Amino acid sequence: MSNEKPSRNGGQSRVQRRDFLKYSAAGSVIAATVAAGGFTGVLASCSKDEKEAVPTPVSHAFEYAEYSVSEIQALFESGKLNSRNLTAMYLERIAKIDQNGPQLKAVIEINPEALVIAEALDAERKQGLIRGPLHGVPVLLKDNIGTADQMQTTAGSLALMNAQPHNDAFLVKKLREAGAVILGKTNLSEWANFRDNISSSGWSGRGGQTKNPYALDRNPCGSSSGSAVAVAANMTMLAVGTETNGSVVCPASINGIVGIKPTLGLVSRSGIIPIAHSQDTAGPMARTVKDAAYLLGVMTGADSADEITVTRSGQQLGDYVKFLAADGLNGARIGIARQYFGFHPGVDTIMEQAVEVMKNAGAVIIDPVEIKTYGDFGSASFEVLLYEFKADLNKYLGGLDKTAEIHSLEELIEYNKTNASKEMPFFGQDLLEMAQKKGSLDSKEYKIALEKAKRLAGPEGIDAALIKDNLDALIAPSNGPAWLTDHVTGDHFQGGSSSPAAVAGYPNITVPAGDILGLPIGISFFGAAFSEPRLLRIAYGFEQQTKHRVVPDFKTTVDI
Repeated sequence: MSNEKPSRNGGQSRVQRRDFLKYSAAGSVIAATVAAGGFTGVLASCSKDEKEAVPTPVSHAFEYAEYSVSEIQALFESGKLNSRNLTAMYLERIAKIDQNGPQLKAVIEINPEALVIAEALDAERKQGLIRGPLHGVPVLLKDNIGTADQMQTTAGSLALMNAQPHNDAFLVKKLREAGAVILGKTNLSEWANFRDNISSSGWSGRGGQTKNPYALDRNPCGSSSGSAVAVAANMTMLAVGTETNGSVVCPASINGIVGIKPTLGLVSRSGIIPIAHSQDTAGPMARTVKDAAYLLGVMTGADSADEITVTRSGQQLGDYVKFLAADGLNGARIGIARQYFGFHPGVDTIMEQAVEVMKNAGAVIIDPVEIKTYGDFGSASFEVLLYEFKADLNKYLGGLDKTAEIHSLEELIEYNKTNASKEMPFFGQDLLEMAQKKGSLDSKEYKIALEKAKRLAGPEGIDAALIKDNLDALIAPSNGPAWLTDHVTGDHFQGGSSSPAAVAGYPNITVPAGDILGLPIGISFFGAAFSEPRLLRIAYGFEQQTKHRVVPDFKTTVDI
C-alpha cells in the first residue's frame, strides 16, 4: 500500500516456515541436502572471465549473484547450467541467509514444487521448446498474490492461513505460461500496509519483521518488503510486488533495485488480495531495468476478470525490452519536480548529480517543473482507499471457501482482537476500523472523492505539467534513506514522490541513483498513462550512464 507516511557493483498439505525445504519425492535428495546446508550444486563450472566481474558480499558469496536474465539464459543454452540446479542454489541461499544467517525474513514460504517445475522446464528445453526469456528463471511472489497450489496466500495475516484461493492470480498464470519457476512467497507489510496509522513496514503477523540487507537494523520499506529484499540480496532473480501508493517504488528504492509501478490496467489484479481497485497494480522488481522490462512484458495482458485490462488491451505490450537504448537520455525532455525535493540534504545532492549526468548524456532539462495540484489530492485519495478497501476486501473474502476463518472485513477486525497477542503486539488496526465505518461505493462522498483525486493527480497534475513544457518524463527522488526499524512509534518516513503517479494510475520507475552511508537512494521517472516505453528508455539510459547498483553486505548497522 502506501509508504508516503541497474547495473552492477558489486486436501493439500501446507508448507510451514520450519519445514519449507521439504519437497516432493523428485526433489527430495537435493532438498534434504539444502535443508542441511550442505548443497554445493552439480554444475559445469563457468569461468569468471565469461561475464563481467561483479562484487559480491564478503560473506554469503553466491556464484550467480547479480547475473541477469540474459546471462542466465546464455548459460542455459550452452548447457553449463540448468533451471533445476539454479533453483536448488537459490533455495540453498534462502536457507543460508534468510533463515539461518542474517535472518532477513524476506521469504515467507518456499514452493514445494519448485524443483519439479524447474526439472520439467529443463526437459522442455532439451526438446527444443523455449517459452520465452523467463523460461526456467526463478521468480518470487508477494504473499498477497494468489496461487492455487500448495502455498498459502495470506497478505501476511494469520487470519488467512489455510484460506486457499480457487485459482492462480491471472499474472501467475502468465508467469507459468512464460516458463518462470515460482520459487515461493515473500513477506510484506501486513495487509499491504493498510492496517494502522502507526506501523512498521515489512512486519506481518505471519512472517515477522523483514530486515534491510544493507543495515539489518534499518527498515526495508514496504509493503513489498520481502520482494525487494529478496532481489537485492540475490535470493531470486526477479520478484513481483504490488502497489497502491509507494509499495513497489519505496522498497525498491530503499533496497537498491529497480521497481516498476505500471499504468493501471496493464496488469490484471484478479486473484490479488486488494486494497483499492482505483489504484492497485502489481509491478516487477529486479536488479536491472532490462530484467524488470522482461518481467513486465510477461505480466501484462487482458483478463476478463479485471475489466480495466480489457478496456486497455490495446496498450498492453508483450515486449518492453525493445524500447531500451543505452543512449536513451539523448534528446529526452525531462522535468525536475522540485516540490518533492528538500526533505534530506544528502538526497538532494544525489539528485543534483543525477541531473548533471542526464545533461551530459544529451537530455533537455526543464528546471523546475511545477505540479500545480501538489498536496491537494491526498485527503481525497485516502477517502477513496477507505471506501474501496471495505468493498474490495469484502468481495475477496466473501469468495473464499467456508473453511476460511474470516469472510468479511468485520470478521477480520474481530479476529485480530481475539488474537491480539499474535496479530497486534506492536500496533493496532485503526485503518481497518475506519474502513469498516464507510458506506457503499454508491456513496456520494466516495464518488466525489474519486473524481477529485483522479482529476487533480492526473489531468490537472502530471498531465498538465508534461504538456506545459512538452516533457517526456518527470523526475524526483523516490525516497530518503532507510530509517531505523521501530516497533514502538512506527515508520519514520522522510519524504518521497510516489503519490502523483499512484493516485493518477500512471507509471513510475525507480532506479538506483546513489547512496548515503551505504544506504541506497533511488530516482523516480514518472509520466503520462501508458508511457512505459518512453520511461523505460530514459531509465535504462540513466542506469547505463551511472551503474549505481551495489550488492548488500548485511552489515549490522550503518558504518560511519
